[in-house]
Amino acid sequence: MPVINPTAPGPAQTITGAQLPLVALPQGELLTINTENEALIKDALGPGVHFKPLRLDLENGVWVVLATFAPGATIPLHYHTGAVDAYTLSGSWHYLEYADQPQTAGSYLYEPGASVHTLAVPETNTEDTTVLFVVQGSNVNFNDDGTFHSILDATLIAHLTSQLTEAQGLPKARYIGGGEAGHTR
Repeated sequence: MPVINPTAPGPAQTITGAQLPLVALPQGELLTINTENEALIKDALGPGVHFKPLRLDLENGVWVVLATFAPGATIPLHYHTGAVDAYTLSGSWHYLEYADQPQTAGSYLYEPGASVHTLAVPETNTEDTTVLFVVQGSNVNFNDDGTFHSILDATLIAHLTSQLTEAQGLPKARYIGGGEAGHTR
């Protein structure tokens, strides 16, 4: 695969000097995050619910997070305005509404838009549960009595990331943003 030479004069070219097609997006670097180098933002979405932001695309409403849940952690009842892809890396979790379908390490789950559920991590887990979530749109969250609580989306995740990294004394989070298709600075 050709390597892009962003410093070449004139139209974008590959490292061999071949001109890129007009539809190609010149890219001077890979948009990559090593999760091992990023701090875990603790108790970000409630007790025992931690995350590392990987991509927060505010313009398109897409957010990608590596979430870590302590045993017994929960996410309240929520409605998805868009689809969600979830891949479980370690531990186990389930939706209270589908308790007979636990998600364990290696499980991939697709949630269509308009799905509603309550995430729970068993208190009996002996390890943290880690899940990669790719969320399109928002989570509309509800209180236990069914009344509206809040909306969680890429914009709020970006705000929480900024506020909580500072409050927890963590280095500024590095994640891939939207718009200019670059890393946060």
